[in-house]
Amino acid sequence: MKSRYQYAVCSMQYGNTTSWVFPVLGCIRKHTPLILAKEKLRILKYKLPNTLWLLLTAYCLLPTAQCNAQLPAKYLITFKDKTNSPYSVSKPLEFLSQRSVNRRQKQGITVKTRDLPVNPSYISEITKTGAKVMFTSRWMNAALVQTSATNLQTILKLPFVKGLEVNGSIDSPVSRSGRKASKFETTDIQGFNYGLSKTQNEMIGVDRMHDLGFKGEGMMIGVLDAGFNNADKIPAFKALFDEKRIVGTYDFVKKETSVYEDDAHGTEVLACMGAFAEGQMVGSAPKASFLLLRSEDAPTEYVIEEANWLFAAEYADSVGVDLINSSLGYTTFDDVKTDHTYAQLDGNTTIAARAADWAASVGIICVISAGNDGNGSWKYISTPADADSVLTVGAVTANKTYASFSSLGIPTDKRIKPDVAAMGQSAAVVAPSGSVGTASGTSFSSPILCGMVAGYWQANPTLTAMQVMDNIRKAGSQADKPDKNLGYGIPNLFKVLAVQGEINDVFKAYPNPTNEDITIEINDFSGRNYEALLVDISGKMLWSENIKNRVQTFSVKNLMTGQYFLRVGNSERSSVVKLLKE
Repeated sequence: MKSRYQYAVCSMQYGNTTSWVFPVLGCIRKHTPLILAKEKLRILKYKLPNTLWLLLTAYCLLPTAQCNAQLPAKYLITFKDKTNSPYSVSKPLEFLSQRSVNRRQKQGITVKTRDLPVNPSYISEITKTGAKVMFTSRWMNAALVQTSATNLQTILKLPFVKGLEVNGSIDSPVSRSGRKASKFETTDIQGFNYGLSKTQNEMIGVDRMHDLGFKGEGMMIGVLDAGFNNADKIPAFKALFDEKRIVGTYDFVKKETSVYEDDAHGTEVLACMGAFAEGQMVGSAPKASFLLLRSEDAPTEYVIEEANWLFAAEYADSVGVDLINSSLGYTTFDDVKTDHTYAQLDGNTTIAARAADWAASVGIICVISAGNDGNGSWKYISTPADADSVLTVGAVTANKTYASFSSLGIPTDKRIKPDVAAMGQSAAVVAPSGSVGTASGTSFSSPILCGMVAGYWQANPTLTAMQVMDNIRKAGSQADKPDKNLGYGIPNLFKVLAVQGEINDVFKAYPNPTNEDITIEINDFSGRNYEALLVDISGKMLWSENIKNRVQTFSVKNLMTGQYFLRVGNSERSSVVKLLKE
């Protein structure tokens, strides 16, 4: 295929000056991005008379709106309704997976009109105008359309079109010059460190959660990020691929399935949950399944990335994820006209915040990093961290103190944001090279906590997403006095269990309270191997016993008076109850 540069140079081969100059002008205007125009003109200068070169320069470097009116840009088109849709809420399996439907049913959530896909006839009519439809959104009832400004006016006149979600293009058709600073955090990958994830896991009780047998089995986490460079080749992720626990991938930036050649940020985030390199690093949910979705274009910042977040969240819903981790946030953009204001971060205004709340409304727990602007010019949380129904995660140091970069809650917002916090300064991650090192940012406190939430929900499958999040907040280290720095504080698994009380569908334990013996009765024994595990409030294991009969009694008379946790289960199902010794 001939390059844009070759297009301009080849045009110069025609006859006299007047016969080729205007084709050249048109060619450059049509085929060359504005940021490259000067370079093209520099080459042409040596082949043109001075006056003609000046004319050419003035013509090609006209204001952007004139020069690029016909370049295709991307617009988020919204529709008036879903009238005459071929889809129905009574037949959800035509557009949702069985797992997605089951998640709703389990939490008493019905399939709503908002869940229906965009009417395909609307998409067909837009395509007939010559526009390219990139993605559609069920929840927003919208489509991302690539077209010229002229053709956009034709689309906006269609009877079923409501208008533009954002007044103008949400992506630059001309320039992607890149951000001056990282959108994420400062990564300080070091050499090999043995057991580097110990502190971050112990801080929130992940190590004891694993001892209890909850490592994320059966839970599915959608990871929305900027790419997962080399994740398919890193030894620490080998079990994820060997056991087919990477359930899918998609790149919403490039519209392709591969996500392993892009930015490394998602690789490091995934490690905080899914890595397993015994003796080096263990993620907080190493047995969970993961859906890897790229929604972020790391070198740039445009509103289209919030739209990508929406599309990715809907895709994650349709696949059936239980949780979403997103270590992404949006405040200001390369196109300053689209910058957010603090007032817009009210949890209900931005595309990303509404998308996160829509995800929450269908029973997905969204765990979102607060942002890294605590000591920057913006200072406060980003979006979708401002969403009402998500867990927004701030960052602390290894000493459990506020990390200065962690974004703060907006002072005028009466809500508590961030919600909770976990270790985010010098957190253990896995680099694309496969080495274990450290990195700092709420990008990592979020997935560390997300893995713990997955394990807790695994242990208590009868809870709804809202109940889980409420219990996590109540179990924070400063739940009695939340603030704008760390919200309700650092939650710990055992404090969460204490807040929750007894919720159990696997076994009965009686009498409870008890002073001598505890009888365990398995609800559905079916000859499977069950194990009973008793730990104290700190997570220390006191004893472990095999259960050979459906009803079996154990002595606890040697225990000190106090509160304990009894876990009973096998590889297929487990539950935990609070046990009181008198």
